[in-house]
Amino acid sequence: MSGTTQKHRNFVAEPMGDKSVTELAGIGETLGGRLADAGFDKAYTVLGQFLVLKKDEELFKEWMKDVCHASSKQASDCYNCLNDWSEEFL
Repeated sequence: MSGTTQKHRNFVAEPMGDKSVTELAGIGETLGGRLADAGFDKAYTVLGQFLVLKKDEELFKEWMKDVCHASSKQASDCYNCLNDWSEEFL
């Protein structure tokens, strides 16, 4: 996980529980608000979409761009965070 942010490391270090969507790497208050408005207010709801898209990086990043207008870096950071978390806990 070299090159990951502290936020990424914190998220991946423990079970997801009821964490807010803004605790995902790459998701700040603005994107978190857009995701919440689209019905994705908790990290586990975004994980659900990640799994529905079969952990496909390109599909997930396109979904992030469509739903909350994430930049390529933000979408990539969120994908990597969920991918690392799923490798650890699923």
